[in-house]
Amino acid sequence: MNAVDWQALERMRAVFLEGTPVRGSYWRSESDLANYDATLGERIGWKWDAALTEVARLGWKPPPGSLLDFGCGSGVAGRRVMSAFGTSSFTELRLHDKSPLAEVFATERARSDFPGLPVRTIAATELAEAVEGATLVVSHVLSEMTEAARARLLSLAERAAAILWVEPGTHADSHALISMREALRGQFGLIAPCTHGERCGLLAPGNERHWCHFFGRPPWEIFTDPDWAEFAARMGVDLRSLPFSYLVLERQPIRSSYSCLPSRCCRVIGEPRFYKGYARLFSCAADGVAELTWPKREAGDLFKAVKDGSAGSLFRFEHTGDRIKGAERAVPEESQRGDASAP
Repeated sequence: MNAVDWQALERMRAVFLEGTPVRGSYWRSESDLANYDATLGERIGWKWDAALTEVARLGWKPPPGSLLDFGCGSGVAGRRVMSAFGTSSFTELRLHDKSPLAEVFATERARSDFPGLPVRTIAATELAEAVEGATLVVSHVLSEMTEAARARLLSLAERAAAILWVEPGTHADSHALISMREALRGQFGLIAPCTHGERCGLLAPGNERHWCHFFGRPPWEIFTDPDWAEFAARMGVDLRSLPFSYLVLERQPIRSSYSCLPSRCCRVIGEPRFYKGYARLFSCAADGVAELTWPKREAGDLFKAVKDGSAGSLFRFEHTGDRIKGAERAVPEESQRGDASAP
């Protein structure tokens, strides 16, 4: 990590934490964007890595066409998606932000990281045309938008060929993303994390306190890096905690080349809680959401893989009441694709 302007970073983080619609721009200079990209932006990148790893387990790739990074900021989300699927998956990277400074920074970074890839900025008046047939990338924007701005974004999303969307893993942000899911699911197939295309089970009465979120895993090297230690202390950030919510959709009909989710699968949301001899987890499936108990002796090897974080979040459970009697990976381990850019 290069020298960081901590004062600028603290100013930007204070704005982010307000969680209210933002007027104007966060960015005062190219230096602001560079500081953000190396720290707060990098943490967002790790969340994208985690979401894209889950998508890769399913073998899904975006349909051919351009990639449009909406509200691109420093461009970290678009770059992560481009790296995951490979530049051969896209004809062009399109960048849009209300800040011209951000568009310039994101363009320069993308051209540096992906030589030969066509990269261009998109004006607000060009968005509707630019998103047609494109894969739309959206990252960490909903809490900063008015209802009118959210409605405009929804109208834009309805034109896309596919959507990859990551938001912070808070209760409010998760439910804002669920609202977008509900508005889009009639036109789009749900790829991840959802295991079905029906009404979200978290909207059923009695589930108000729950939310759909997951946790990324930062690279282990940062825990011995003094710069990241200073970042954590100054920003009040727990480096171990990377909560996020995400949504991946493809316009109906979904391509026949993509094998849909296995039958009877469920997604574990949040983090399982481990106790002596068992775990408690929150499971989402086509028949609703449920809190289940997993005895350690049932599918013990898989139980261990879940505990060490290597098993993903997609499973098949056999259970009586809330007690799991059998468990297996919904996608066999040997068929999972850990690299979304693999052919």
